[in-house]
Amino acid sequence: MSAAKTERLLNLVICLLSTRRPLTKSQIRQAVPQYAGSESASTDPTGSTEAFERMFERDKDELRELGIPLVTSSQDALFGDEQGYRVDREAYALPDVHLEPDELAVVGLASRVWQQASLAGPAARALTKLKALGAPQDDGSLIGLEPRVLTAEPAFEALWAAVRDRVPVRFTYRTASTGQVALRTVEPWAVANWRGRWYLAGYDRDRGAPRMFRLSRVEGQVRAAGKPGEYVIPDGAPAPVLEGGAGDTQSAQARVRVREGASQLLRHRARAVHAAGQGWHELDLEYDDLEALAEELLTHGASAVALEPPALREAVVRRLRAVLAAAEGP
Repeated sequence: MSAAKTERLLNLVICLLSTRRPLTKSQIRQAVPQYAGSESASTDPTGSTEAFERMFERDKDELRELGIPLVTSSQDALFGDEQGYRVDREAYALPDVHLEPDELAVVGLASRVWQQASLAGPAARALTKLKALGAPQDDGSLIGLEPRVLTAEPAFEALWAAVRDRVPVRFTYRTASTGQVALRTVEPWAVANWRGRWYLAGYDRDRGAPRMFRLSRVEGQVRAAGKPGEYVIPDGAPAPVLEGGAGDTQSAQARVRVREGASQLLRHRARAVHAAGQGWHELDLEYDDLEALAEELLTHGASAVALEPPALREAVVRRLRAVLAAAEGP
């Protein structure tokens, strides 16, 4: 469901809950901002446009499918005037929620997992509502358990929203082994964290098959390539793709030169270390993501130099040039 439709339905529910008398269509159209903006060349006797009529009928069905008790009745039963609509408060209201202090602590801990991206706000608001219940939170019993889900990838929010709304997307993607760039059109199924990395599982329209994409390799903006609800996510489809690993990731070999006594993390996982003279060593490294290795080498500054493959050198140089351009400014 798109954000605009969600906002419209929410406003409609609030409108129908805030009145004790049934509201007519014309009253609802004036009260809900999204309805007031609907346009059509043809109008009916009540002044409601055809566009509003179609939209309102769809929204009524949607609310009932969501389990919201929408009641249709006459404003004046004696004279049988125009039908009105309201939400049955008693059927809609939830019973009081009672949580024990330890239960509140666990839920509060879960709400603090999201520290970045679009889910941080909703999680914080949910925690505020929990505190409003009145039961004290026992954070002390959970000392040492402070989970964090970091979503620093710029593409995360757009792809997460695409999964939610079932919107096909198009983005530029850089492959792991060769570093080549290609435009991909995908029907997003799920965004998940696998081995500490964020991935998108979906149907690749260009390849005609399910694929998995690492978010860190998505370059530039993620753009919509269709309309919300354009496709259906097959039941259980994301799981086999995510369980299959990193999709098109392939293991490869790299040669990196490092200064003596420096870059201990690289040395620790090197398959072999060779003396290169003049205070340098050369490391044989195995990697499954060329772009990720290039990012890592930059953190070592002048103590590490990419030698092979050429695509790795190009990836490092590309990043250094981007840093230089940013430092020089427009």
